Amino acid sequence: MSSSYLFLDKPGNIMEWDLSGPFIGYGIFVNAKLLDKFAKDYTFTGYTRHEALFLTDRESKILYDLFIKAHEEYQRESFSQDVLISYATLILSYTQTFYERQFEARSKVYNKVVADFYKQLDQYFENDNKEEFPTVNYFASKANLSVNYFGDVIKHFTGQSPIEHIHQYIIQVAKKKLRETKLTINEIAYSLGFEYPTYFTRFFRKKTGISPKVFRNQ
Repeated sequence: MSSSYLFLDKPGNIMEWDLSGPFIGYGIFVNAKLLDKFAKDYTFTGYTRHEALFLTDRESKILYDLFIKAHEEYQRESFSQDVLISYATLILSYTQTFYERQFEARSKVYNKVVADFYKQLDQYFENDNKEEFPTVNYFASKANLSVNYFGDVIKHFTGQSPIEHIHQYIIQVAKKKLRETKLTINEIAYSLGFEYPTYFTRFFRKKTGISPKVFRNQ
């Protein structure tokens, strides 16, 4: 592993650096409108907690070369916007690939993130009468990661997104309460964080194909 890093942030965020000494590197600022076109393909564009990409020597050389070429093109008196966009796209594409490599290289760390997520799901539903429906943002904050980065880690190691895990867990808890308690469907809905019982009924039917009432009767 080299001593090179890549830091990213979203357009509109305030960036601050508390440095003990000088550093050498390049920066590229991508217009938000241009970035939006690629956001659906590059999940790291939503990382908001400065989750650093730790570059290998090979990766560092690839990105450094692209930054240098983009900078040289920009310094030309009549630079090509299309060429600059192409360089920016290449940098984004490589970054996505390198983040995926990092997940594997740091699997021990990220497997703990997954284990903690499962544990926190259990803890969240230990007590009834949740004030709100559990969100991915809640669990990402617990892991001290941005929502997108947290989502990428969970999906990379489990094959499912955090929201899919949350929904599955809620269905499991709901089924258990419908089978083993005398709580009304309305009471179960509120205990799971649903604002209205109709939302719970609709959610349950969508996930299981039947209503909570039919499931209980079965």
